[in-house]
Amino acid sequence: KNDVGMIAWLMTLKTVECPTGRQIVLIANDITFKAGSFGTREDVVFKLASEFSRKKRIPRLYMAANSGARIGLAEGIKKTFKVAFKDPSNPESGFDFLYVNKSEYEKLGVAKKELIATPAFVGGKEVFKITDIIGSEPDLGVENLKGSGLIAGETSSAYDDIFTLTLVLGRTVGIGAYLVRLGQRTIQKNTSSPIILTGYQALNKLMGVDVYSTNDQLGGPAIMYSNGISHLAENDHLSAVASAIHWLSYVPSVRGGLLPITDITGIDDIERPIGFVPKSGIPYDPRYLLTGHEDHDGQWHGGFFDKGSFTETLAGWAKSVVVGRARLGGIPMGVIATENRTAEAIKPADPADLSASEAVKQEAGCVWFPNSAYKTAQAINDFRTEDLPLIIFANWRGFSGGQRDMFDEVLKYGALIVDAFVKFKQPVFVYIPPHAEIRGGAWVVLDASINESVMEMYASADNARGGVLEANGAASVKYRTKDMLATMHRLDEKLKSLDAELQGRVCDIERQEVRDAIKEREQALLPVYEQISVQFCELHDTPGRMKAVGVIERAVEWETARSYFYWRLRRKLAEFDLRKKVLETYQVGRGDTVISAVEASRLIKSWFLETPGATDALWGDDKAVLSWMAQQNEQLEMKIMKLNKENVVQEVFDVMTSGGATATIGTAGIVEGISQALLTLSAEERANIKEMIKSTLQL
Repeated sequence: KNDVGMIAWLMTLKTVECPTGRQIVLIANDITFKAGSFGTREDVVFKLASEFSRKKRIPRLYMAANSGARIGLAEGIKKTFKVAFKDPSNPESGFDFLYVNKSEYEKLGVAKKELIATPAFVGGKEVFKITDIIGSEPDLGVENLKGSGLIAGETSSAYDDIFTLTLVLGRTVGIGAYLVRLGQRTIQKNTSSPIILTGYQALNKLMGVDVYSTNDQLGGPAIMYSNGISHLAENDHLSAVASAIHWLSYVPSVRGGLLPITDITGIDDIERPIGFVPKSGIPYDPRYLLTGHEDHDGQWHGGFFDKGSFTETLAGWAKSVVVGRARLGGIPMGVIATENRTAEAIKPADPADLSASEAVKQEAGCVWFPNSAYKTAQAINDFRTEDLPLIIFANWRGFSGGQRDMFDEVLKYGALIVDAFVKFKQPVFVYIPPHAEIRGGAWVVLDASINESVMEMYASADNARGGVLEANGAASVKYRTKDMLATMHRLDEKLKSLDAELQGRVCDIERQEVRDAIKEREQALLPVYEQISVQFCELHDTPGRMKAVGVIERAVEWETARSYFYWRLRRKLAEFDLRKKVLETYQVGRGDTVISAVEASRLIKSWFLETPGATDALWGDDKAVLSWMAQQNEQLEMKIMKLNKENVVQEVFDVMTSGGATATIGTAGIVEGISQALLTLSAEERANIKEMIKSTLQL
């Protein structure tokens, strides 16, 4: 018996990772009320519920099943208006305007303000020509679009502030479709749940021919799951809800809260070695790096993450990149991995275009294309607003720079990756796995200097590579034939001997014979020296050199990477939490004194080095730093309190000594603030503060 087609609930869910309960706001269209359309009251309910979830910083889920913005007509006027036909005896000849008579105008126009009209004459009688229909009923037209704009802006803000997720369980039209995209994360039911801007019947009328037969042709999973609007596609309502609850299991109960860490006892072991090892030159499913797999003999080879914890999203779109969420030692993480095999991008033929045909584009592995670059940036933004730490298993030779991909804005989408990293707040690890490489522009958008406060780069020991060009390309540019010949003459004993012999010859015929012998020897050696030149160039791209020039933190053996990054992640999460407290101490008063996150980390390191026995080398030992934070917890809290006090003192000092009106007004404001604060305290507390002021100021 709803009188508004929007419902909102505040729910408490008790789940495995949150056994005491976590709150969410669930908003849903009531499709039984005016087909679930959006009127102004529906928009207000949606906006207030969304604002409530943002205020509490809890996840907001939206169940979409609607028919878009409400369309209505003024029924009272519809039953009253008359038509001024050009020839009343022949209506087929057309009409001039719509009108009401004088009595109707006085009732509807003057008294009720339902219409606006001007005097006119029909058949010699005075009538009132209708120029504007206002109507008495609510939500007839454009006001609903204003409300749609209201909730569109609210949803965009909500995506940045809290976890947002949309479950498309029925058709969602117009503003409903935009709410899906603005909330970003989407789970779509496979049947009868299209995401569309206009229904297929309306499009058929527009084109004058029955081109489309269902709304699924326009916005079903075949379209929306394949273009990245829908992250997951499920067969029924229950599966969609189960996927939503599972997605929530990776996300803190409140934005900025603690990550939901699970116990992996009996499921996996933190310190186990990684069993799946890629082989050089052999393509493989990159998901095996994350999940492990069974070989042909049924033997399990474990991957990087906890067994069974990886959930892939956006799998139907831009298949040359794999993204999803997983757990490392029970800690949830976002993950991005490079597909090293060739993938297909299929663009369906539009039935409305008779000349169109299905286009299948082959996308090489280890290359960013426009769609996969956009997918990477989208995933990073999603992880950021879920407060998840991120690890990237990077194996990119660069961006596709052909004419078509440049036209399709690969440069723009590559830049979006950098934009996404700049905004990131949680730890980011970029790791080059075994027999993988990062080259050229791909390195540029992944380098830790983009956001050095959160990003770190690592490489698999011995066989990872990184550089401007691949070794073959570098050799063709920087180690050309003349350089190879110079190397031959420097190293080959036979050529050295021939060179010496050439110097000793005087006769032109004999000199030519020696030159021919030299050329023959050079041609014989050229193939092996081409390999030597490539090897020489490749030795410039090794993890050892990366570490030596400071572009990676260290080389990490793939077999032990799971254990290393588990402890690194735990240390970074603890360090970031402490760093956040340090940064908050500087947010007093006008906030003139500000330090960066990197400077806050240096301050924490200085506290660590004050501890007896602590060294720079020990600062790189994650277990040692975690142990120090646990043992020195009380002392660290005291340092935070002391820092907070120092910043308050400095702020008051700066205000009172700034000179001019600022000092006068600021000093008066400080005194007034103390006076008002004293009024809220008990008599004993006021007495203590007065005594403190007397003692400090020696009054």
